[in-house]
Amino acid sequence: MLPRSPSRAATREPSAAKVPEITAVFWLIKVLTTGMGEATSDYLGRLSLALAGAVGVLGFVVALGVQFRTRRYVAPAYWFAVAMVAVFGTMAADGVHVVLGVPYPVLTAGYSVLLTVVFLVWHRSEGTLSIHSIVTRRRETCYWLTVLITFALGTAAGDLTAMSLHLGFLASALLFAAAIALPALAWWRWGLNGTLAFWIAYVLTRPLGASLADWLGKPPSVGGGVGWGDGVVSAGATVLILVLVGAVTISRHDVQRAEDAAPVRRDGTVPAGDEGLRPPAVEP
Repeated sequence: MLPRSPSRAATREPSAAKVPEITAVFWLIKVLTTGMGEATSDYLGRLSLALAGAVGVLGFVVALGVQFRTRRYVAPAYWFAVAMVAVFGTMAADGVHVVLGVPYPVLTAGYSVLLTVVFLVWHRSEGTLSIHSIVTRRRETCYWLTVLITFALGTAAGDLTAMSLHLGFLASALLFAAAIALPALAWWRWGLNGTLAFWIAYVLTRPLGASLADWLGKPPSVGGGVGWGDGVVSAGATVLILVLVGAVTISRHDVQRAEDAAPVRRDGTVPAGDEGLRPPAVEP
């Protein structure tokens, strides 16, 4: 008798970690995608709100569909998803502010609470928030929901400091760059939990990239911008992203090694000590 083929549900489960290794290139591409998402959303919104909505929603659905169909990390698919989430997340935050009139402080607080709830639910159900544990469909779903909320939160936080608090875009970018350095230093020198340090930095890269994009794209009369134009900033960031993603696709330096993946028990939890950014080596 021929062995039965695996079920459709089983074949859809990831066969390896679905997110990249965290390197300097990862953070560079991440900041570029945040800036690209901000500039693209603003540019399309000025051309046509209907066009912006169609591109944002359709791109978001298609990109996540492609990402979820892969069974391991594929750089073009992953970063395409991040880029489209960046565009959609910007529209989500800006749309609520413009259409419903919700102030940026309220938006920032609301998205912060929502992100905290998602983290608590994710950790309660999976026992870890480590990016080295994204090896099941449920964890991947939690991961992308978190990413989406961080983009919306970052957009609101960046506009809060630049516009509501009147710091301007450049000062806001410098503020968030300094804020990112704090968890990095705490992780490096004082042993801050790696997963906590990662997610703090991940959230803050959104307002950092968005503030830089707004500073370069907006006119001096709006937040002290340089005035290059949102279209130019979007196109430039897109080109740089394509070059860097092409480089990591060829080199594969950002593919997580099997031995780096956090071990997962049969009940889906991760043993104590393996919930950090990089799990410790397992003694033989």
